[in-house]
Amino acid sequence: MLTDFGYILLFIVTGAIFVGVALFVAKLVRPDRPNETKLMTYECGEIPFGDARVQFNNRFYIIGLMFLIFEVEILLLFPWAVVFKEIGWFAFAAMFVFVFLIFIGFIYELGKGQLKWDIPKPRIPRYIEGVGVVDDDYKEENSNEPVLQVK
Repeated sequence: MLTDFGYILLFIVTGAIFVGVALFVAKLVRPDRPNETKLMTYECGEIPFGDARVQFNNRFYIIGLMFLIFEVEILLLFPWAVVFKEIGWFAFAAMFVFVFLIFIGFIYELGKGQLKWDIPKPRIPRYIEGVGVVDDDYKEENSNEPVLQVK
């Protein structure tokens, strides 16, 4: 006789076996005719061009992480608000401390300037024959390019 967890394990194993068999049969049955168009990167119907390795400003990642943090906070506030009358004042104080700590984090990020939307233009290096990859600060002798400044 299986316990409740045994039934769950049996269900997971059966599902994994079913998926594995279905993928194996699909691999045997489907046609395999790759060509240049099929192997091309799909970009929402647009023909890809240029290099995909473009530098993004780190602020996009920070703002994305902050969005996730505040989204999780909202997800925690909804169930708390639904059962607020049953859980009493202690839960109110605990949630107040939680929201206060999130607010302190928001003020910290605001103070560091991470929420400013005036993002500086990225510095894209370029290649000079005989010199190599240089930054925008590089200047060759006897030319009109800016001087290389060591920081």
